Amino acid sequence: MSAHPHFVLGLDLDGTCADFYGRMREIAAVYTKQALADLPTDVEWSLSNWGIGEDDYENFHRYAVVEHQLFETMPPLPGAPEALDRLAKEGIRIRIITHRLILSSLHEMTVLQSVRWLDAHHIPYWDLCFMREKDDVNADLYVEDAPHNVLRLQEAGADVVVFANGTNVALEHTSNRVATWDEAEATIRDRYYRWLERHSLSLPSRPGEAPSWFEAGNAPATS
Repeated sequence: MSAHPHFVLGLDLDGTCADFYGRMREIAAVYTKQALADLPTDVEWSLSNWGIGEDDYENFHRYAVVEHQLFETMPPLPGAPEALDRLAKEGIRIRIITHRLILSSLHEMTVLQSVRWLDAHHIPYWDLCFMREKDDVNADLYVEDAPHNVLRLQEAGADVVVFANGTNVALEHTSNRVATWDEAEATIRDRYYRWLERHSLSLPSRPGEAPSWFEAGNAPATS
């Protein structure tokens, strides 16, 4: 057993690491028989401005996962894999927390697509948690975009980095709001380095380099 604690990053996937809404917009154009250019790039919650809405969302979600392999075909957000690789090498334990198991009949397909996507884009992680109530996961810092998850985490006293997109514009005055992975990485590293200092652990000499206390072979392997 390790003699020191670990900083745990609770990492959401959709809209934070994966370009969920960019891919959903492409699929929505096919589903609704609209030209892609006619669909706004600024998404609204439940995709109502794309002609989906809450009443049809489950049908659309099933279509996206089954017919278009949604969770395997999303591109990563620019810089996400590289930033996460550097942070993992510096000693952060990445705990992925995603609520993708919306429809029970699609659980196997959803999990398989998710793992394939993580492997294909070399995303490092220690744990992969499929769960709705993210505050039940013990993390030192969370990265999240869904407004209801952000508010729940904040009410639980958690520290949250909010990844900005059209679904969370009501949270525009929230602290720790980021728009890119350059910003996210800097914010995460700042929190992490403060944590290291509180625990009297040495800092990495540079981004992406393991600190002296970090045991060899202690980072999660990526494909």
